[in-house]
Amino acid sequence: MSTIGFIGSGNMAEALIKGIISAKVYEPSNIMVSDIKEERLGFLAGKYEVKVCRDSKKLASCVDTVVLSVKPQNMNDVLENIKNSIGSVKLVISIAAGIKVEKIASVLGDIAIIRVMPNTPALIGEGAAALYANDKAKGMINKTLAIFSAVGKAVVVEEEGLIDAVTAVSGSGPAYFFLLMEEMIKAGVELGLPEDTAKELVLQTAKGAGMLASNSNKNAETPAMLRKKVTSPGGTTEAALNKFAEGNFGSLVSAALKRASERSKELSGS
Repeated sequence: MSTIGFIGSGNMAEALIKGIISAKVYEPSNIMVSDIKEERLGFLAGKYEVKVCRDSKKLASCVDTVVLSVKPQNMNDVLENIKNSIGSVKLVISIAAGIKVEKIASVLGDIAIIRVMPNTPALIGEGAAALYANDKAKGMINKTLAIFSAVGKAVVVEEEGLIDAVTAVSGSGPAYFFLLMEEMIKAGVELGLPEDTAKELVLQTAKGAGMLASNSNKNAETPAMLRKKVTSPGGTTEAALNKFAEGNFGSLVSAALKRASERSKELSGS
């Protein structure tokens, strides 16, 4: 059976480990994790029964798929460390933001590399991820989709440059929704609601709206259509939406995502 190894044992690595075990994409005995943190490795071994080691070179030499789940600032050191341990038939998956496939290949060589931009809801199995594969990895896309579909939904983009747009839309996206929730809670308190009550109502509304939009999408019902359904002429919802429009809400969202995409390009050296 195929094997997979994670270099780096942070929250996203744990989310993926939990997901692929639950979805039976990999058995725990075929999963390995390396890190310099002994306590973290001990925790993962105890909770998920995966194999652990401190030596990333050893991990890279004995698994079929290597997931680079380290912080971007640590990537150079990791690549230099494992470059002589990666075989030409292996698949390398990177989830490090801003690190281009070209950068990884410049150290590891002409091998199969897939770059993935996940997001934090993967921690509860509701993530959104997009992946880009170089030519050598085209035949391994389905394998990678299975890994990231185990923690949410995953799509493929055909151009690496689109990862910057993905970063702006879904990579950073959860923070936009959190900000809206935060401001709605504040507004609820200003209107006289106890903070706990405002928080409970806002969080449930956000959850319900997201689930309704997701379910309705299966029937080709768009968010715009749902918005119109709940907006009665001359009613309270219309009054609130008109205020959003007066503040150029749509333009503000567009400008914010454009800036996030630009920043993603700057960080990756594009």
